[in-house]
Amino acid sequence: RRRGADGHPGRGFATLSLMADQRSLSSPPPARERRSISLSGVSRRRAAGLSAAQLLALGLWPGALRAADATEAGSFRFVVINDVHYRDERCGAWLENIFRQIKSAPNPPDLCLMAGDYSENGTRAELGAARDAFKLLGVPVFGVVGNHDFAANDERGAYDEIFPRQLNYRFEQHGWQFLALDSTQGRRGSGTSIPAATLQWLDDMVPKLDARRPTVLLTHFPLGALTPARPLNADALLERLKPLNLQAVFNGHFHGFTERRFADAVLTTNCCCSAWRANHDLSKEKGWFLCEARDGR
Repeated sequence: RRRGADGHPGRGFATLSLMADQRSLSSPPPARERRSISLSGVSRRRAAGLSAAQLLALGLWPGALRAADATEAGSFRFVVINDVHYRDERCGAWLENIFRQIKSAPNPPDLCLMAGDYSENGTRAELGAARDAFKLLGVPVFGVVGNHDFAANDERGAYDEIFPRQLNYRFEQHGWQFLALDSTQGRRGSGTSIPAATLQWLDDMVPKLDARRPTVLLTHFPLGALTPARPLNADALLERLKPLNLQAVFNGHFHGFTERRFADAVLTTNCCCSAWRANHDLSKEKGWFLCEARDGR
């Protein structure tokens, strides 16, 4: 935990090898010592008998035991951004400043995850401008649709046109599996259900995935237990992922930092990255997660 120049607490989580720092827009990213703890310092038999809290106290990600048996996975960095809510040129200038800070990190990211709500009203003009702004990052951007990316009458045509094939899909990076899923029900912001098409996509896809490889999930609506606006059938989605080596789940929609657990994975939301939208938890920070993945964990 650190404090930004504005005095508000910055939040992040650190694991054995998957580390994320929340960056405040109030100041440039600070230098931070990183330390990796190897499983070789704790016997597998002893570690297996420890609780999740005890593992974290040792600096070990709860999923490290299973991940230690994973197929070889490489190291890379990625940034996670959520809830931009682009609506006018001021938002473009705001994003340009954000991306300048991200690119100036000592080890800039190799890719970007965008957890939905590119736009405010789901218009072609807003979505197109947001897409063009994200090109300034200079890395591949993998996003999901948010409820604000629908236009009036729950029409999603502009999103599908501007972000083709970014509804339910998967991709790989250095041996890691990423799943990006549609969790929306039109423009509704609460009391929603994850679409049946998404659950069917998982039913078809999960058996084809390598259960040993580290896996990351991206959705717009939060999946962590008791998180505001959690879909009514969130458990149905998470249950489908139990066969996988799920390491992290990144969500948007709720503008505020939350951290929950499901099996070996940590599920998070973050403050929004919008020029004009406020955070739901009344925090003042705006920011992003900068993550490092290595050794399959």
